[in-house]
Amino acid sequence: MSDQAWTIRKVLEWTRGHFDKQDIDDPRLTSEILLGHVLSLPRVKLYMDLDRPLSKDELATYRALIQRRLAFEPTQYLVGFKEFYGRRFTVDQRVLIPRSETELLVEAVLHDVKKDAPSRVLDVCTGSGCIAVTIAAERPQASVWATDLMPGAIAVAKSNAETHQVDGRVTFFQGDLLAAVPAGTRFDVIVSNPPYVKTGELATLQKEVRQEPREALDGGPEGVTLIARLVTDALPLLKPGGLLAMEIGEDEGTAVRELLTRAGYHDVKIEKDLARHERLALGRAPSKE
Repeated sequence: MSDQAWTIRKVLEWTRGHFDKQDIDDPRLTSEILLGHVLSLPRVKLYMDLDRPLSKDELATYRALIQRRLAFEPTQYLVGFKEFYGRRFTVDQRVLIPRSETELLVEAVLHDVKKDAPSRVLDVCTGSGCIAVTIAAERPQASVWATDLMPGAIAVAKSNAETHQVDGRVTFFQGDLLAAVPAGTRFDVIVSNPPYVKTGELATLQKEVRQEPREALDGGPEGVTLIARLVTDALPLLKPGGLLAMEIGEDEGTAVRELLTRAGYHDVKIEKDLARHERLALGRAPSKE
């Protein structure tokens, strides 16, 4: 990009073409998101003022973001947020970027948690807090607890809880899976999007995904190392009939079904995402006789 006058129209056209040549995903959308971030404008407003020229400072900031994106830094880290379930969540290199598949996991939990009755929900491996915060916002009578191993993730999740004004109903604990949960606590629902990528497949992921925290991705040799621990450790913490809901890898349904069944869960289900990939694993603690 030269120092000649660059309008919004020209900048978007040039960036879209450049990103396309460099095999950047969604070149048009990425261009719009980055420019909207620089100009503090929603994407639709860009097209209402296409002939507006960028200042030298705006152009310099935009160029810097382009270079970072060409180095495969995720767009969401560059702008500092990701939309999830109709809300904007702060994200940075300390947390996994929320995905649309995880909204299906939230839907499964919301279907189980009554709107008009108190309940207690635990989100394990909370990351950005998108699951815990969404459940708290959608179910005002629920008491939501959340855990994560990484202190940086806890800091991001707390910030998101404050932003969405549910910090008074989401309690955060730092620790390995369920280790930090106070003894004797029981939950109506335990939900988790745990690491489930096979260790050997990490190097084959998209370059952008490999920029995300390894500890939020690496599920061990078979992808189910942490899932297996969670299945075992969650059962004693569930109330009778309580739900364990997890996001899983697309080829892990059979293995996770067996883990849940052997551990003693009832009503075990493996559900698919919109792409028809196995994505959710659900099981219930036995009800009282």
